[in-house]
Amino acid sequence: MELSILLVKQIGSLFLIILSGYVAQKCNIVKFEDSRALSMLSLYLIFPCVIIDSYQIEYSREKMLGLVLAIVASAGVHFVYIVLSHVVKKTVHINSIEEASLIYSNAGNLIIPLVAYVLGPEWVFYCSAYLAVQTVFIWTHGKSIIREAREFNLKQLLLNTNIIATILGMIMFISGISLPSVLANAVSAVGSMVGPISMIITGIIIANMDLIKVFKNIRAYTVSAARLLIYPLIIVLLCCFSGMLSWHPQAEKILLIVILASAAPTASMVTQLAQVYDKDAYNASVINVVSIIFCIITMPVIVYIYQVLSG
Repeated sequence: MELSILLVKQIGSLFLIILSGYVAQKCNIVKFEDSRALSMLSLYLIFPCVIIDSYQIEYSREKMLGLVLAIVASAGVHFVYIVLSHVVKKTVHINSIEEASLIYSNAGNLIIPLVAYVLGPEWVFYCSAYLAVQTVFIWTHGKSIIREAREFNLKQLLLNTNIIATILGMIMFISGISLPSVLANAVSAVGSMVGPISMIITGIIIANMDLIKVFKNIRAYTVSAARLLIYPLIIVLLCCFSGMLSWHPQAEKILLIVILASAAPTASMVTQLAQVYDKDAYNASVINVVSIIFCIITMPVIVYIYQVLSG
């Protein structure tokens, strides 16, 4: 129950930040075009800092094994979601933005501060596993879906700042290398902006929407229902009945973090990538907003079901 209450509070805070972006645009403090520049800043500077900062902890064999469990579980989530979305696409003919919205979650913006607040800062390390896996998937599979161009460029992938940050972070963790204090503080400070910046971008985009049309968008409700309830429930069942709870002494909490990430609202990154590649950012934002609104109810429900089944 305590975790559910904290979830509601954290999501409520996100709404207030979205509102600030909305008001800033309506008061002409920023223009709609500014959201694209903020999206570029978030994608190529702030997210890499979040990734590197999450690996700045002391190495231990137990943490390494826990990280492996989190990575395996996170990869499993993405494979399951991709297969499910492929089936849905063939059945009901969803578009590319809706497909990406079903698969990729707002794991960084919402889950990192939530886990730090509820479980403690030391548990944020396991959030990095989901972020690392999602980073690889979203910059390969997700990017190709949003661009509607099914090409794969290994060189371009390896030169992506988010992938570079993931590789560097893991190398520093395994080798025990720490950033100099001045650099570490700077990286941490920049990374801490990920939640506010992403929510402000969402608010700016919402300010240019016809909100009546938003709330009349039945497809957005359908996509959000699948992303927030149906997909995560499948993951809860897989985690509880696959034997993964016995893989590590702290498996219950590690898998809880993975489940929280998998049950989060649609990734703001989908909207940002849609903006960067001049795709349907409006539709992506509508789904993002609707999923954020309803996750205040669905995430506590998913967590409660997991706690009952894993207990």
